[in-house]
Amino acid sequence: MSKVVAIMSMSLDGYVADPNDGVDEVFDWYFHSGDVEFHTGGSDPMTFKVSEPSAEHLRGLWSEFGAMLTGRRTFDAAQGWGGNHAWGPAFVLTHHVPDGWPRPGSTVHFVTDGIESAVNQAKAAAAGRSVGVHGADTIQQLLNADLLDEIHVDVAAVLLGSGVRLFDHLAATPAVLGDPTVTPGVGVTHLRYPVRRA
Repeated sequence: MSKVVAIMSMSLDGYVADPNDGVDEVFDWYFHSGDVEFHTGGSDPMTFKVSEPSAEHLRGLWSEFGAMLTGRRTFDAAQGWGGNHAWGPAFVLTHHVPDGWPRPGSTVHFVTDGIESAVNQAKAAAAGRSVGVHGADTIQQLLNADLLDEIHVDVAAVLLGSGVRLFDHLAATPAVLGDPTVTPGVGVTHLRYPVRRA
């Protein structure tokens, strides 16, 4: 059965972006933490340079996910991934479809009828594989709706002090998680927690 898994890089003090939506510090480990090259694929391919533990971690993610769910803010920041996300079809939760979209040949889809519909569409497209989720607001909505199965956080070795927090606006706290899987990398620690259903 397809799982819904939050995937975010975050500073040690809980921020996924600085006050200006900058993410360089929390994503630096992707590009400067080692000598192992990892190629993403997709319409807008990137090559990461990470440590071996982080490369192994990324290989596992890339083999696990069959679709992506994200919010409009992340879609805009990523410039639509060139029309095709590296993890397969992408479902963007939004109030309004942006101008110029959808595009011919693109696997980016826009969902305007709510978070449950977005989850259902992404799961169907994932064809039994997991659905990865990006975006702080989208992750918060999933947690509040009890629709998230796991939280995967790449904790970067940086303190931002302010900015966009990953776990703001939660409806029910404390939210107790299961025991983590921990993978230490260089400049980052990969943590994966199962979400206990309410």
